[in-house]
Amino acid sequence: MNLPPSDQQHQISLDEVIAQIRDLPTLPAVAQEMLNNLDDDDLSLDKIAEKVSMDQSLAAKTLRLANSSYFGSNSKVVTLQQAVAMLGVKNVKNLIRMTILTTSFPVSRCKGFDFKAFWQQNIATAVCAELISRTLHMKHDFAFTAGLLHTIGRLVLVTRFPDQYQEVLSYRKQHDCQLLEAERKVMGVDHVQAGQALAAHWNFSEAIQDAILGYAEPGIEDLSPIAAIIHIADAIVHALDLAGLEDDLMPVVSEAAWNIVALGEADYHAIFHETEMRFDALNQIVQ
Repeated sequence: MNLPPSDQQHQISLDEVIAQIRDLPTLPAVAQEMLNNLDDDDLSLDKIAEKVSMDQSLAAKTLRLANSSYFGSNSKVVTLQQAVAMLGVKNVKNLIRMTILTTSFPVSRCKGFDFKAFWQQNIATAVCAELISRTLHMKHDFAFTAGLLHTIGRLVLVTRFPDQYQEVLSYRKQHDCQLLEAERKVMGVDHVQAGQALAAHWNFSEAIQDAILGYAEPGIEDLSPIAAIIHIADAIVHALDLAGLEDDLMPVVSEAAWNIVALGEADYHAIFHETEMRFDALNQIVQ
């Protein structure tokens, strides 16, 4: 179906998106090194504390998280070593990931795009994906990072093409459709394509790239199972409405992803409850 001339003039090509991504800075060297080394299973508590101490903001967030009601400490945690020991390596790694990624994009002048809600949605998806992955006895570090990044292409589009993305948001509201459909109709490209291009630019792992590519269509052949996990986690977070997005639409759950994850009712109830609890604690720290 052809678009009206007024919509066609806002369309862009994937090559234009890639050109804009090439103009984005690579992740800062310290941030890239921290992200890469987080997958080292032999990383000790002392090494983690040393990395956290290099960033004043991250150190403060680590102490706040350790003293939050979620972890229920009976005494005040005052040193980074105490905080890291209490939280554990995995929780501190996740906090590092969140801090690096949520500060890697400038705020856009796109009216109507809610950055806070965007990161709330992705943080909640990361938490939920990690819980699903843990229940399935899979590696949850990848799941958390994939949840944080699964819709990162939206930030590419909204920060590099703010006027066009404002049209996307208007189209979505007017037609009551999913964002992917609105992006394709108005811009000619979508946030999955933009996310794939950014993931290549930032040298993300194949599993993370599969999650970005497949979270909306997890039935694509030869994708990592992480795509199905992120798809289900994304749907759960929409259902729980943790980001409080106005006029949010529940995505259609893929039968293929549902069968891949294959959890029971009791597992889902536990995941719902724990996702809400953990998201609340992390959201207070990051925001």
